[in-house]
Amino acid sequence: MFCDDRGVENLDNSIDRLSKLCIATGLDAGLDSVGITSAEPFSEALSTLKERKKSGYAADMQFTYRNPERSTTPTKVLPDAKSLIVGALHTPSPRLPDSQEGDSRISAYARKDYYSDLRISLQSIAKILENEGWKTRVVADDNALVDRAAALRAGIGWMGKNSNVLIPKKGSWFVLGSVVTNAPLRENEEPVKEECGQCSRCIDLCPTSAIVEPGVVDARRCIAWLVQAPGSIPEEFRSSIGNRIYGCDDCQEVCPIGRQDRIEGNISDSLADISALQILKFTDEELLKRYSHWYIAERNPKYLRRNALVVLGNSKIRNSEVDQEIEKYLHDSDEILREHAEWAYMQRGIS
Repeated sequence: MFCDDRGVENLDNSIDRLSKLCIATGLDAGLDSVGITSAEPFSEALSTLKERKKSGYAADMQFTYRNPERSTTPTKVLPDAKSLIVGALHTPSPRLPDSQEGDSRISAYARKDYYSDLRISLQSIAKILENEGWKTRVVADDNALVDRAAALRAGIGWMGKNSNVLIPKKGSWFVLGSVVTNAPLRENEEPVKEECGQCSRCIDLCPTSAIVEPGVVDARRCIAWLVQAPGSIPEEFRSSIGNRIYGCDDCQEVCPIGRQDRIEGNISDSLADISALQILKFTDEELLKRYSHWYIAERNPKYLRRNALVVLGNSKIRNSEVDQEIEKYLHDSDEILREHAEWAYMQRGIS
């Protein structure tokens, strides 16, 4: 195929126009940051996944660890993929004093289905591309693609010492996703400058010392994984879980990046406004419906009840209703729930 200089110039202009349009569309659709990178394999991320699995730091996590070769190869998502448009959607962050109140805590990103909002915004970008004849696939909260590696290469942010992507002046209160496309878009060429400096607050203040070195988390100690993992929660970490029902934000809450930009309003949401006692009283159907957007091991709500028993074991709230509910689980048919009820029973000194 012959193409003169004018044809090359027109092609470049078309690519630039479409690239800028994708970014503008994403921002207009509510994304807080949008970047573009190539669909080349994430070879460094692949090596990291394999190393973490071998070292044991990945614990029994699946997700992108399930098939590292697939999750680090965008062409496994779309065979003729050329580009990734990566988007970040802000999740309101709790203020430190507020996050300590109440008898249960839920991670900021899980307080509503932010990934659903993210997908809608990414679909707006995909529609623009599809209208111009390109193929797309939206990937968010999906084991098909390493979202943090994509965000780093797209110039969204840098890798913080807490292993989260930090966006300049905004921090890490975001959910990430991508549009994989066969359109040859103009990619970001400059990585974001790392701004953590000498700060080590996330490492020093992790309640279980799970951040073993900058950017490396031992999932076997990380509360965010312990409350999601199947099986029993190791007894040595139960007190450190405190009042956390789902997730842990401590390494983000102590991070100074973006603190001045935090949303000062109430991030309360009906899905999050629930006590540990209520979780023990809900039926399986009610729990799975209410928290359908959460990762729940084996889709078995007993793990939410397990977490609730740990929270009540740590709770300073003393009343007969709580004690009676814990006592019911001492005779539950499930061994894991009995074990955690016994621990809570002993912690509370019920007689």
